[in-house]
Amino acid sequence: MPKKERVGIVVSNKMSKTLVIAVANRILHPKYKKIMVRTKRYKAHIEEENLYKLGDTVRIQETRPLSRTKRWKVIDIISKSPR
Repeated sequence: MPKKERVGIVVSNKMSKTLVIAVANRILHPKYKKIMVRTKRYKAHIEEENLYKLGDTVRIQETRPLSRTKRWKVIDIISKSPR
C-alpha cells in the first residue's frame, strides 16, 4: 500500500524537530454546490532545523507514529517563502 502524501504550507516552526503544516482541501458543498476550502493541520517531523521558514510550501509523507500527534515527515521543499 503506497504511503499518503500531502502538500501544504508551514504555519509554525517553533518546536524542535517538528513543523506544523496546513493542508487545504477544496470540496463541493452537497446542497449549495459552492466550493469550500477546508484546512487541516498536520505535525510533521524534520531532521535538520533552521531549514524551513514560515510560508514555505512543503511535501509531507505518512509514516509510523513518532509521538502522540506526529505521524508525518517532511520529504522536501517545493517552494520557499518570499519573506
